[in-house]
Formats: sequence, structure tokens, C-alpha cells
Amino acid sequence: MTIRTSSLPRRGGGLALLLLPVLLLARTAAAAGAAASEFDDGTSPKFPGCDNTLQKVKVTYWVGGDEQDSLTGISARFGAVLPDTAGEKKPAVQPDPKVGCAKSSKPLAGSVAVADRGECTFIEKAKTAEAGGATALLIVNEEDALQKMVCTDKDPPPNIKIPVVMVSKSAGDKIHSAMSSGNKVDILMYAPQKPPFDGAIPFLWMMAVGTVACASVWTFAVVGEEPKKNDAALEAEENPADAEVVELKTTTALVFIVTSSFVLLFLFFFKSTWSAWLLVFLFCVGAIQGMEYVASSLTIRVCSRCGEAKVKLPGIGNVKVLTLVTLPLAFIFAGVWVAYQNSSFGWVGQNFMGICMMILVLQVVHMPNIKVASALLIAAFLYDIFWVFISPLIFKKSVMITVARGSDDGPSLPMVLKMPKEFDTWNGYDMIGFGDILFPGLLVAFSFRFDRIHGKGVTDGYFLFLMIGYAFGLSCTYVGLYLMNSGQPALLYLVPSTLGVISLVGAKRGELSQLWNAKS
Repeated sequence: MTIRTSSLPRRGGGLALLLLPVLLLARTAAAAGAAASEFDDGTSPKFPGCDNTLQKVKVTYWVGGDEQDSLTGISARFGAVLPDTAGEKKPAVQPDPKVGCAKSSKPLAGSVAVADRGECTFIEKAKTAEAGGATALLIVNEEDALQKMVCTDKDPPPNIKIPVVMVSKSAGDKIHSAMSSGNKVDILMYAPQKPPFDGAIPFLWMMAVGTVACASVWTFAVVGEEPKKNDAALEAEENPADAEVVELKTTTALVFIVTSSFVLLFLFFFKSTWSAWLLVFLFCVGAIQGMEYVASSLTIRVCSRCGEAKVKLPGIGNVKVLTLVTLPLAFIFAGVWVAYQNSSFGWVGQNFMGICMMILVLQVVHMPNIKVASALLIAAFLYDIFWVFISPLIFKKSVMITVARGSDDGPSLPMVLKMPKEFDTWNGYDMIGFGDILFPGLLVAFSFRFDRIHGKGVTDGYFLFLMIGYAFGLSCTYVGLYLMNSGQPALLYLVPSTLGVISLVGAKRGELSQLWNAKS
């Protein structure tokens, strides 16, 4: 029941197949964003003088009077509690010795002491900075992570009266670089509270649900073709270049999970700027093909003859004139996005490119039946749970969330739809990974094709039930993020609400065997 498009070549079927393991990595980006807002898991010991709540800290700094992008830190279990609103900035001074374990030869009075981690305990550093007259202590970690600064049962009550905050190595390097250049650096630290309502979530929910619905009906609604039962082989023979549809198999689905796990571990252990740029490159390659496909589809829908004109190019052969117009425009759009991806409007281009790519992927990658769907989604379901919840028992931290958060250096993970948190002091983003749209979307798209080829309508088909299930599962994901305030694997909710729904409805109608063994 494969839908072919003779007028619109399905370029990139192999590329879409290669991209799926990469897209699988981005499934908990939304959860990672939520988890970063709260560090305190309540497991470290508390006693008088060391019972603060571990808080996410906004570290704003100025270089030569010019405000820079804020950095993220974590407060200590001990010391003074930071205010939740911005106060007065203080000059930054690096003590000498720079680890801050001994009395500094540089005056610290009235400053924020910026000390490197190492050689002595956090409490000893704080006491030394406080004795020198510092108003606060900022500790730069030895790695791109935030370490919880807590006390042990053997420590005496710290009785420290200044706030103590840690930032990652990459964040601290920015401050060190400014200070070593001879610039005057000022620092302001506070811990703003998360607002009770996140206005970006409803828009993100609508984008995800809308993308699944749009991609599922795209060939029928935009291209205008109906699925046919017996002409697939004939079309493939007559138009081999136009028959590039990849049908997943059970073994292929399992290979995705294994491949994704290896790539995830690689990014976890060898996280670097070049690996982040590699993901940006892969994203752009897929997005360019997606934008070209979407633009060509819509153009031909409006003007059917626009896709007929061709020119012969040396070494390439016949190429559609429409492709020669849309493809360069897609390249230009992607190039502009790369140049401005970190700007205040970069998320708009990223979302547009991502949605186009997902529409293309769901046209060229097909789920043939729910047997394959069960293998893929259940394996991805277990993959999510393992790399989010179980991996900390082995690797000391959640592998999935660590990779999804990325680092302060280099580009951010591009395989996500994102919306700015306009009502949040942190001015961050809510995100949902492409994998959380594509993997359930493969099943939703299958249900639409199944309904069309079997002449089912809205009420007696499966597509409407799957769309409601996906929307409900995604809603449960965000409710879980809000209630638990920690990373949630989205497929924990999306698999039961999609695969479970089609299985239950199919069993009730006596069509489960037909759904299980359906063939393209």
C-alpha cells in the first residue's frame, strides 16, 4: 500500500534512513530543558549550616561595561542563599593562588572571587574567600558539568555567610578570558524562580501534533495521489528514480536502536564542538532536501505544469527546472540559518527546516504494518527508559539528558523544535526532539495509508484515533515534566497512546491480524 509520486521524485530515501538513528538521539531534549531547572534531588545530607536547596543560578557578567550572555551555575548546600531577583553587580577578582585554597595576594574585599576547582574542599575555598572579604565565591569546575557542592557527615558546620556558586569549565573560561585580557569584569548572581505557567508549551504541542497530522496526509492532500493496490511494482519498474520509498523491517528497526545507542555513547564520552557541528551539517543536509520537496510539492499543487519542464545538464542528465529554482533557495535558507542560528530569531528557521525535513522523512520511510511498528516503538520505548533513568546507575549521570543539554561551547543540538520561554526569566527554550515526532508519526502515517487503501472513513478508520492518542500522550509528557520537575522519556507516554490505541481498536474490530500482517 505504498503511495508513489511519479511527478515528485522521492529524493533522500537512503538519507532519511541514515538520519533516523541521529534523530533518535534528540527525543528527550524537552525533558533535558525541564530537568535543568531543578538540581536538588534531596539525596545529599542536610544539617544546620548545610541545608540550602540546590538552585539553578543565573550568572550575568559585564566585560568593560558591556553585558554578556548569561551563564548557568548551581548554588551550594552551604553559604548564603541567593536572592531571586537581580541586585548589584560586583567586580570579579581571581585570587592568587587561583584555586583559592590559601590567602590571596590580591585584595578580594567587596568582590566576587573567581576560583578554580582543585587542591582543597569547596568549604575551605569558601572560608578562605570569606576571610578575604569577598562578597561571593564563584568556582569554575574542571569539566563541562555542574558538580553538586554538598557537605558530608564528617564536616563541621560550615557557618559560611557568602553565597557559593559553581559554573562549568567552558562557562568559567569565558570569564577567565575576559579577565586575562585586562578588561574590568563585573558579576551579578541570583536564582530566579521558574514561573508557574510556561506559555511556550501550548505552541510547541500544536507544532508537534500539526507536523504529525500534516506529514501523514501530505501525499494525499498536497500531492493529490491515492494509494493503489497493484501498481507499485509496475511504477518501480517504469520510474525507478521515482520509487525511492524505504519500508522498515523488524531487523532494521532494531538496528536503529543499537546504532543510536553507540552514537549516544560516543557523544557522551567524546562531546566536542566538532561533533556538534557534525550534527548541524547532517541536519542541514536533510533540511535542504525537505525544503526542496515541500516547495516543489506545493508549487505543483498550484501549477501542475510547473513540474514538467526539464533541462539537460552535462554529467547529470535531465533535471526539472523547478528543482533548479527550489534547491538553491533551500541552500541559501540553510546557510543563513547556520550563520544566525544563535540569534533571537534562529528558532524560527530551525523549526521551519525541521518540519520540512520530517514531512519528507515520513513520505520516504514507511511503516508497513504494526508488527514492525511494535518492534521499533517498543525498542525505542526501552531505549528511552534505559538511557534516561537506568544509565545514571552505570555512568553516574543520565546519558540521554547530558547529551541533549550539550555544552556552552559550539552550536546547540539542532534536531529539535523549539519555542522561546517568553515568560521565563531564564529566557531559555522549550523543546521537543524530532524523534518524538517521527517515530510515533511513522505509525500514524501508516494508519492513514491503511484507512485510504481499505476505504475507511474518519469514524471507522484508525487515523483519527491515532492522532487523538498522539496528542493525549504528548500532553501527558508535559504534565509529567511539570509534576515531577525532572527529565521524562516522551515515548513512555507516546508508545501506549499510539501503539496501544491501534492494537486495542484493531482487536475490538477483529482487524488486528490484518493490521499485524499488512503488506506494502
